[in-house]
Amino acid sequence: MTFMYTLFFSFTASYFFALIYDAPKKLFLPAGLAGALGYIINFTLNTSFQMDSIYTSLLGSLTLGLISHIMSRLFKSPVVVFMIPGIIPLVPGSLAFRAMQQLVTLNFTDASNTFIRTILIAGSIALGLIISDQLSKTLNIRKFMKIKRNQL
Repeated sequence: MTFMYTLFFSFTASYFFALIYDAPKKLFLPAGLAGALGYIINFTLNTSFQMDSIYTSLLGSLTLGLISHIMSRLFKSPVVVFMIPGIIPLVPGSLAFRAMQQLVTLNFTDASNTFIRTILIAGSIALGLIISDQLSKTLNIRKFMKIKRNQL
């Protein structure tokens, strides 16, 4: 049941952020689906396999990036329309809030550890999106080279 709630709420977060982002109406559902799939990978690896949240964020954002590139080709729209709303469920906002709360209560050691963890998670999200972007470009280059060789 928790899996279904997580799927629903990550979908709605991505869906409504696509609405706020002013994406075309026909792309609300695919953007919500991309965000939900990216977060479900993160959630499943974190709960079922007890992986660290830094690694699950990397794999979730990698999945999100690849799905965003696939959907951008299917719907003939920019990748950003799917990627930006899909990042929202992955962002470690509660962890950053907890770090600020610990900083305000003068608990400096816990605050610094939580800030470092937040920065590592945010960096892993960015790294996953960069890797997926480079993978899609590499696959396009190989496809272009095969077409060019056949034309000669």
